[in-house]
Amino acid sequence: MSFSGRFFNFVPYGVDQQTETIDYEEVEGIAKKHRPKMIVAGASAYPRIIDFEAFARIARSIDAYLMADMAHIAGLIAAGVHPSPIPHADVVTSTTHKTLRGPRGGFILAQQEEHGKRLDSEIFPGIQGGPLMHVIAAKAVAFKLAMSESFKAYQRQTVANAAALAQHLMDAGLKLVSGGTDNHLLLVDLSDLGISGRDAEKALEEAGITVNKNTVPFEKRGAFVTSGIRIGTPAVTTRGMKEQEMATIGAMIVEVLNQPNDQAVLRRVNESVRNLCEKFPLYPGSGN
Repeated sequence: MSFSGRFFNFVPYGVDQQTETIDYEEVEGIAKKHRPKMIVAGASAYPRIIDFEAFARIARSIDAYLMADMAHIAGLIAAGVHPSPIPHADVVTSTTHKTLRGPRGGFILAQQEEHGKRLDSEIFPGIQGGPLMHVIAAKAVAFKLAMSESFKAYQRQTVANAAALAQHLMDAGLKLVSGGTDNHLLLVDLSDLGISGRDAEKALEEAGITVNKNTVPFEKRGAFVTSGIRIGTPAVTTRGMKEQEMATIGAMIVEVLNQPNDQAVLRRVNESVRNLCEKFPLYPGSGN
């Protein structure tokens, strides 16, 4: 759907059918068969640790570049709770929001100076207009905060909250892709519940819980309907919620998914969501 998929010939790799995790031997086999000029590592809905060192080893074996996108896990990497791609990849891309908790924006890192110069010239004046100074300032603040001990504690709690929420959902009988999570997100496979990701997203939104529909490995419904939902814990962790609240949130999610068309259930859960959020205001001390 994106321009990169239209401009370039991408050969996809997937996950193992049993473990639903990346099979690096399979990736190596695909790489040696097709011999791409560049391998791309990174994901928007992968709940496990990505082995960037393994990707680098595969790339070097076929004399290919390695580009790693760490947009979703940049905050975890900054805090040391996920391995970094920076020592291994030729180019690293990221957003500055998501887990890094900064302004909407991005950055590109290059190992070689020659790559950096080429990227600079391609971006400006190639594809980008004038810089936005307020966003640059906000990025500086985000990077400064990412160096703090409180930020590291926040990321550790984000991961702990994701693990706790995942466990509560699995205990309630929901199927999680790969059987759990190592990072800030979890992917719920709704195939056995008979509800699509699109309908689950809508029902949970009515109940005051924001998730997004998401494809699951070996998807059968298609990208616009999907068989799964993606759930992340950075936002609730920012508000100060911990494992105890994950139990509450998990119970609300399960209740909605089991009765997505029951308006009484949706209204009741919505009220519970409001009550929970009032205990963890966005701006402590402001009453909002």
